[in-house]
Amino acid sequence: MPMDPSQWIDVKEDKFKYQIDHFVIPGHYKDDVESILIPHGLIMDRIAKLAQIIASEYDSERIVVCCVLKGGHQFFSDLITYMKKALNKQGKTLPMTLEFIRVKSYENDKSTGKVQVSMTEKELQDLKGKNLLLVEDIIDTGNTMRKLLETLAKYEPKSVKVASLLLKKTPLSCGYVPDYVG
Repeated sequence: MPMDPSQWIDVKEDKFKYQIDHFVIPGHYKDDVESILIPHGLIMDRIAKLAQIIASEYDSERIVVCCVLKGGHQFFSDLITYMKKALNKQGKTLPMTLEFIRVKSYENDKSTGKVQVSMTEKELQDLKGKNLLLVEDIIDTGNTMRKLLETLAKYEPKSVKVASLLLKKTPLSCGYVPDYVG
């Protein structure tokens, strides 16, 4: 069951605009950045909290944490770091295996309507009966994730959950909401 939206941090541009002079900005960004929407410390604290929430919902069964490349790699790395310290339902660290999947649904800046997955047929078949946690940095329209989930379901994993740092508010959304949202 997805997280209750009251557990998300709802970033609204008019409320969350920090002055640039409160932060260290790399020189090559100084002319391009007007304000800070989400400070790094807030992002890291939120990732730590997500790791605690996720780990607390699993028992001692191993999960396969799968990074959706390319965008999700930094969030994935940070989430894994915190999940290694978080405790599961039994008060123990969560056994994990790490995987990487590249998903392509766009050519240039247009959606093709189909999803290409980088994993081999054998790698996909190896997911059968396993608990998967897909880690994505941002859910935009949700169409790519829905299609990825449909593709993965054919390989009969035991469970599939999705963690996303951000859920974009867009009129183009298909209504997909991940299980865990920053």
